[in-house]
Amino acid sequence: MRTHTLLSLTLLGLLLWASCSRADDTEPSQAETQEDTSKESTEETSAEEEETKKTPEKEKTTEIEEDTDVMILHINNFARALSENQYLLVEFYAPWCGHCKKLEPVYAEAAGKLKEEEEAAGIRLAKVDVIEEKELGDEFEIGSFPTLKLFINGDRKQPLDFSGKRTAEGMVQWLKRRAGPGVPVLDSADSAAQFIDSHNITVVGFFDNLESEEAKVFKELAFDFTDSEFAVSAIPEVFQKYEVKANSVVLFKKFDDGRADFSLSEEGKLDKTNLTAFIKENSMELIIPFSQENADKIFGSSIKIHSLLFINSSVKSQTALLDESRTIAKEFKGKMLFVVLDVTEAMTHVLNYFGVSEKDAPTARIINMETGKKFNIDSGDLNINSMRQLCLDVLEGTAKPYFKSEEIPEDWNKGPVKVLVAKNFESVALDPTKNVFVEFYAPWCGHCKSLDPIWVELAEKYADKDDLIIAKMDATANEVESLSIEGFPTLKYFPAGGKEVVDYTGNRDLETMSKFLDDGGVLPEEEVDDEEDEDDDEGEVIVDEEADGSAEVPTNNTSKDEL
Repeated sequence: MRTHTLLSLTLLGLLLWASCSRADDTEPSQAETQEDTSKESTEETSAEEEETKKTPEKEKTTEIEEDTDVMILHINNFARALSENQYLLVEFYAPWCGHCKKLEPVYAEAAGKLKEEEEAAGIRLAKVDVIEEKELGDEFEIGSFPTLKLFINGDRKQPLDFSGKRTAEGMVQWLKRRAGPGVPVLDSADSAAQFIDSHNITVVGFFDNLESEEAKVFKELAFDFTDSEFAVSAIPEVFQKYEVKANSVVLFKKFDDGRADFSLSEEGKLDKTNLTAFIKENSMELIIPFSQENADKIFGSSIKIHSLLFINSSVKSQTALLDESRTIAKEFKGKMLFVVLDVTEAMTHVLNYFGVSEKDAPTARIINMETGKKFNIDSGDLNINSMRQLCLDVLEGTAKPYFKSEEIPEDWNKGPVKVLVAKNFESVALDPTKNVFVEFYAPWCGHCKSLDPIWVELAEKYADKDDLIIAKMDATANEVESLSIEGFPTLKYFPAGGKEVVDYTGNRDLETMSKFLDDGGVLPEEEVDDEEDEDDDEGEVIVDEEADGSAEVPTNNTSKDEL
């Protein structure tokens, strides 16, 4: 599960990065921006604390102030806000959290939209600084930032966790669905046809009894699918029109096969988890265009093997190949998720992740999101038959994975720090006569950049030691089958004689790393993580495993999640 989460977030991060990158790739990455923001926030926080010491704290009353249409809540006015607003979405945040800062303008935009719309009367947005309001944070068991909870009719005992998209439109849609009249009832064949025909995706529950437990589960599920319209019917005329003979759910769509049917269990029960997966999978096209809008669908799919076709949409023969590949997508539906990527769009970093360039199109890759293994077809061998065969081989476990590698630089061993790529990694790092200390880095990683001068100094210090090599490898452009790199920088010590690899977890300063090397790759236990504990106050954050864009643990490493 952890590997799948990291891969999903890595790819999603690359997609979002690519969507806002310029052609010359001069803008900083999200990780760099977040790092800078975190450092700035620390400085700002210190300045604010100084100012606070000078300025008397304003008395908190039951009055409710607003910041760009978002209510500012604290322990004294929280109850009033709940009593005056039927639907109140509250963001619990930390001032230093980079994800909270990114959400702030989006949250304010959603608040403004809801305040302007008459149909959204009774729906408001609010926020609570959990660092300041610890009592409220404890009451609602806030463990990550930002956490969003919906309070309905003043009930503070059982708030609902926000499960929609963290965009202004996503929040508005989710809240309107929660506050709306509920799932409509189709009481005639004509009303059913009109409703289904007016939407791109319509999910209809056919139930003999609209008050049954199965119907209630269906209606509850409708709250979370704001991209699709839901309805129910118990009218025999409607059952007959759509050839439904028993209680079931039908997803109608204006693409591919036009509809998909979901049958209840033999006991007549409706499993919410299974229906959720059914709706997600059948709401997607057979071959899904890779885009920011489709990211949630792709990475949220229960199908973990993804087949990707890279094409140039301006070349007719390649768009024809896309059309032909639909037969394969249909053949392996439910076993593989098929995605098409247009190399003419601004997705340089995504292409780099898969080791594909624009001139390689058309080409195909398959990635197993659980194992991280990738499989490919050379462009010259790409056709419908070779694509089908690769799909079969991957599913049967007989396909051989491929691993990216840059070419070996001519001057890789000229400087004090040796430059490794996948092609020379084994011959250097696993040389039985050498002890090799390797930094696995990402070019955009701020922590890696901070380490760079220290790493060079370390290499220079041990330059005369024949049996010790200090090296580095760009882990975003090179892959080694035996290694799993989950954050940057990652430091690993490969001792001579084929002994067990040591993961370096100590302070990243010259003195500590020198002692580590002098002791033969052994780090005194009491020194482990001292620097990390000190740096926790710097405000660096990693994304939690739920991939919801919330921050949990301060750290001085950049996780792949932060891509």
